[in-house]
Amino acid sequence: MPDGAPSAPTLIEVAGLTVRHGGQPVLEHVDLAVRSGEIVCLIGPNGAGKTTLLRAILGLIQADDGTIRRRDALRIGYMPQRLTIDPTLPITMARFLALGGRSDAAARQQAMREVGIAHLAGRPMQALSGGETQRALLARALLNQPDLLILDEPAQGVDVSGQVELFELIGRIRTERGCGVLMVSHDLHLVMAATDRVVCLNQHICCTGHPEDVSRDPAYLSLFGPRAAQVLAVYQHHHDHHHTTGGDVVPLAEESSVHHHDHCATHGHTHKHPHHG
Repeated sequence: MPDGAPSAPTLIEVAGLTVRHGGQPVLEHVDLAVRSGEIVCLIGPNGAGKTTLLRAILGLIQADDGTIRRRDALRIGYMPQRLTIDPTLPITMARFLALGGRSDAAARQQAMREVGIAHLAGRPMQALSGGETQRALLARALLNQPDLLILDEPAQGVDVSGQVELFELIGRIRTERGCGVLMVSHDLHLVMAATDRVVCLNQHICCTGHPEDVSRDPAYLSLFGPRAAQVLAVYQHHHDHHHTTGGDVVPLAEESSVHHHDHCATHGHTHKHPHHG
């Protein structure tokens, strides 16, 4: 089945989601859906509400308005943005994966093999590199046999070559498991090769669609500037990942890019350029 094909089942559907902190809006009227076999990437400046959206979908925070519908019996694997372990705590990676008792030894071994770190099972977590730590977090997310992977900046703390490998790994996991993936990334130069659909968020959805289309959208250019679009265009030209034309399930994607641009321009946000990991 093609990635993100319209016939693929919808895993989650968010409609009109609004979240406020201290009376101030963090997210306003956000619509989002993720289908099985689809990789959706949330991009946006710091403070755009990306992590808040993930936390609301996970049920970790309560929305002030809107609805979140999940497929019945949906299994979710979550990879947090970072992991902090006390340096005096003697815990190996294998023991870390066993915490919570959600899986047996065979499943943990399979997850470590899948992400390429089985040979590090006995190494202390504190001795892992940034890329190895992120792979350990990804392995832990896979233990739940997820229908949907939710990844909050999975390439954080990873060098450039490691970022490419990690995004390729996520793509392979999607293909082999058939799961959907919703992830946040600041690594805009990798979005083209790794993503079926991009959602540009700045407390509301500015624009959404396939990466090639979003990179030309006036709202995207307004948020990140033409230089970012040029960088993306280079990667778009060279990557070999095929993006399909179907599966755009976010209602806002059907509206004109001019509407999105006007909405961003009149919304009163100060647009900041993101940090490139």
